[in-house]
Amino acid sequence: MTLFAIFSASLASFAVLFTEAALWAAAGLLLIPTTVLLAECLAALWPARRQAVAVRPRLAVLVPAHNEVLGIQPVLNQILTELKSDDRLVVIADNCTDETAIAARATGATVIERHDSERRGKGYALDYGLQFLAEANPPDVVVVVDADCLVQPGTLEQIAATAAATGRPVQATYLMERPAQPQPKDAVSALAFLVKNWVRPQGLDRLGFPGILTGTGMAFPWSVIRSVSMASGNIVEDMQLSMDLAIAGYPTLFCPDSRVIGLLPQQAQAAKSQRTRWEHGHLQTMLREVPRLFQEALRQKRLDLLVIALDLSVPPLSLLVILWGAVLLLAVAVGLLTNLWLPMALLSVEGAMILTAILSAWLKFGRADLPALTLLAVPFYLLWKIPLYLAYAVRPQTKWVRTERDAVSKS
Repeated sequence: MTLFAIFSASLASFAVLFTEAALWAAAGLLLIPTTVLLAECLAALWPARRQAVAVRPRLAVLVPAHNEVLGIQPVLNQILTELKSDDRLVVIADNCTDETAIAARATGATVIERHDSERRGKGYALDYGLQFLAEANPPDVVVVVDADCLVQPGTLEQIAATAAATGRPVQATYLMERPAQPQPKDAVSALAFLVKNWVRPQGLDRLGFPGILTGTGMAFPWSVIRSVSMASGNIVEDMQLSMDLAIAGYPTLFCPDSRVIGLLPQQAQAAKSQRTRWEHGHLQTMLREVPRLFQEALRQKRLDLLVIALDLSVPPLSLLVILWGAVLLLAVAVGLLTNLWLPMALLSVEGAMILTAILSAWLKFGRADLPALTLLAVPFYLLWKIPLYLAYAVRPQTKWVRTERDAVSKS
């Protein structure tokens, strides 16, 4: 045998060993988020924990708004019906170039205007609103509601009272409705949103663990929200705020019986922009904060931080399925070439875990609003999402970009 042949055989053997090792590593890493996802979805099926009724505090609702004239009035009118005489509704018209401020004032809300072309984003707007409240008579609790989300009756009182009683941030259930003329992918997107924002947080709550802030329908005791800096252009400032507060000793409580409803964008480009910001921000936060949370969990000897780290380690559901499918195809190829089928067996178990998690969530929480045909559109939804994740690998979005709105109607 020639030296070249020996080298070629050695190289081929090394390539096989490297591929097998990489396959085992990938399958092992996928086992973590799939196990967490399944555990959370199954725990959500357990009976709800009773929540004690607390005294309603004096609250202020902050609504950051950037060019929201199209739909802000129904949102504010709904909020005003839930407020008492000593509560406040403050709209931050942030870098607006339309008549958002005029429309908001017409409802009776207090409106403050902010103009800063360099520091853009929801975090900066909220910081401006908090400074405004601090100069007057600060409330007991601050509630944050996005300008395109309808707050359901009783929600403000429930999350504000819970925040005041526990001294911790509280997150309401934040769900998305499909647009007036939905496409199949909209139903799948609504299902994915339901799993992420309602089912999984319920599972954590049933197990006695905290959750993560989701951006709207958030209540904070005044002393807690003033203990951290909100002035940030982070594209998912709510997730970052969750991590900062949890490490500081204020992990987020989930309030499953309260609800805030948003609307998935009708326009394809707006939907793509919204998902890109959310999911690129999610991935950036996951890669940055999971190691930090593990480190703090060890340093502070806190199990709740470890659970938050594991929850955050679950990537967006569509990405998890795409990664699993890609590794499964690699396992099939390796099995055909080397007769090594154990990684494929592990991946098959993981696929069954993902399927069980999704089906249990749909059967318990989504079947009434999302027909079974929704599940048939999943492959097309995954194809729609692939360019989004490829874009993250090439050029991740790091700047806040507002999603174009459809009209909001009170329902």
